[in-house]
Amino acid sequence: MNAILPKGILEATRLTREGRLAEASALLQRLVQGNAATGPAAATPHGIVGTPTAWLPRIIDVHPETGEVSDAKPAPTAGPWSAAGMGKAALPQMPEALRGFLDQVSQDALGQGLDGLVRHAPATTPEPMPEGARFVAGSFAAEAGSRAYKLYIPSTHRGGPVPLVVMLHGCTQSPDDFATGTRMNALAEEHGLLVLYPAQPSSANAQKCWNWFSPGDQRRDQGEPSLIAGMTRQVMREHAVDPQRVYVAGLSAGGAAAAILGQAYPDLYAAVGVHSGLACGAARDLPSAFAAMRQGAAGTPLRTGEAQRVVPTIVFHADRDTTVHPRNGDQVIAQSAATAASGLRTDIQRGQVVGGHAYSRTVHTNAAGQTVLEQWLIHGGGHAWSGGSPAGSYTDPRGPDASREMLRFFLEHTQRAAAP
Repeated sequence: MNAILPKGILEATRLTREGRLAEASALLQRLVQGNAATGPAAATPHGIVGTPTAWLPRIIDVHPETGEVSDAKPAPTAGPWSAAGMGKAALPQMPEALRGFLDQVSQDALGQGLDGLVRHAPATTPEPMPEGARFVAGSFAAEAGSRAYKLYIPSTHRGGPVPLVVMLHGCTQSPDDFATGTRMNALAEEHGLLVLYPAQPSSANAQKCWNWFSPGDQRRDQGEPSLIAGMTRQVMREHAVDPQRVYVAGLSAGGAAAAILGQAYPDLYAAVGVHSGLACGAARDLPSAFAAMRQGAAGTPLRTGEAQRVVPTIVFHADRDTTVHPRNGDQVIAQSAATAASGLRTDIQRGQVVGGHAYSRTVHTNAAGQTVLEQWLIHGGGHAWSGGSPAGSYTDPRGPDASREMLRFFLEHTQRAAAP
């Protein structure tokens, strides 16, 4: 059975699907506050009528044109993008279905911004692996919870200490999809390194986004950073990994999570790669997350981690990214550069991929002449992994090759060389 949503919620849905996330957030706040202040069936300042729980369907999905919703299953319970960010005082009187809708639309908003860009259907079958290579499943559990992962062990691995790259997928993605899209496993074969792909489950975020916007997931030894760092250490204990060459990278929400890990665990990760992501501390609740995605964080995000040195960081971002504003890439670089004891020398290079995108590459070097920060701005690209395989989702095969350039940058840095 289908039902029609109240006009206020339909308007919030329309704004969300148009990418006007801040406006949708503000409208939902008014709707929530109206229900809390006046009770059911009372008018809000926006002309929205407060709706009793029985009036609302159990929402699963909203049709983009008709506004019809399915009521086949219960609405999702409040999660990391729930109404809690809107003000806890509104929660007790808010109808359960409205809380579910607010949670679902908020999480959909983070994932749906990828629409209209290079979104391919994930490969139905995994790419063949070289003989002797393994792509094994595992899990890690700690006080903050548990997460599954996939670990790629190349056929060339003979047991000696090798580098480890941790790859954090974007919203709606999975380890297998992300591995396919980035082609990082092929580079692991080429360079003889391990690749770890942590998996964010839908139980932690409906769109499988890493919760980069939550204060409880932005600090050392808390929330998701503690799980990813703990998983990294578990793999280091169980396999021969060079502790001086451990790196982390990610796309979008995964890129934001990678930036957090770089700030929170500079003693664990020798270098960081952020693709289409945001700086650590760019947001602390739902409204500020939407605002940061649309226009960058308000000012340079504060350093909320443990970094007392410049954490070597490479950033990829496209200048036509309408999901995460490219200003966020500038803020990732500024956050890392803030710990520099003295000014960094900057050099800008420009190039063009044959048959693909033009780009600008900004290199920041220290007094010793070592490149410590590197920023790639892809001209004409969108919110997608640059140079990725069309067999994966959210990739732009027109380059430049972000995976190869990130790995090149990573292998130029070790913990020993990065020490103060």
